[in-house]
Order: sequence, then C-alpha cells, then structure tokens
Amino acid sequence: MPRHSGRVLPGIIPLLDALKLHPDAVVALLTGNMVRGAEIKLRHYGVWDYFEFGAFADDHHDRNELGKFARARAAEKHGIHFEPERIFVIGDTPRDIECGRAIGAKTIAIATGNYDRASLAEHSPDFLFEDLRDTQTVLNALFS
Repeated sequence: MPRHSGRVLPGIIPLLDALKLHPDAVVALLTGNMVRGAEIKLRHYGVWDYFEFGAFADDHHDRNELGKFARARAAEKHGIHFEPERIFVIGDTPRDIECGRAIGAKTIAIATGNYDRASLAEHSPDFLFEDLRDTQTVLNALFS
C-alpha cells in the first residue's frame, strides 16, 4: 500500500463521523473486493473501523448479489429487517448504482472516480453529488 498514491476522498471522514453519531445509521461496506483486500486497503487509510460489517467478493462473485448478504448481516446484528427504501448504496460507478438497485435500495452517486457527473446521471441515481464535502447535504439526502 505505501507504493500506491491513493487517498481518502474529501468529505468521507466527516460523513463517516456524522453517521457514527447518528442513532438511525448503520454503516456497512459493500465491495467487490475480497474481505482481506478491503481490510488492508481501508486500514491503510484509517477507515476500516467505521464499518460494522460488510459484504464482499468472498460472499458472491456477482456484485449485484452482495446487497442480500449485507441485509442479512444487518438483520442478524441489529435484529431489525431493513426495508430497501431505508438502505442507501453510495458509490462512484454505474455498477454501484446497479448494485443498489438490485436490492431496491436508494442510490447516491458521487463523481469522484472515473465517471463524471454527466456519465453517472445517465444511470439515474436517486442522488448525485460531485463529492461528499457537503456533509449536511448528504445527511439530508439520507435522512429526509
């Protein structure tokens, strides 16, 4: 990891900090990475411990199936059945939008990766942000 020039994108830490304090928020990681790879990456950047649980490529090879694993783990951990309209998938690719839609979740697209705002808009996410710097606006989208 030290040889890579990655970084935590603007707004991520303030948003994760705010979600950690919010009584109605459960923060999980849904990624196409294997669990060990995700842990190595996210520990390196200091964000691994923000996530209560996750769903990973270890669970299923089809990324669109991972939401089912995340929902099951959320129910097991919290004893609550999370309705799809209470779930948000945040990502920076059309595949992230598709993944959220596969379980009926709301989708938040952020134009911080290889896809610009216009490219992401073509996939009609529920919310679209340039980045996550405006924590209050993102929280309003999540809890409105």
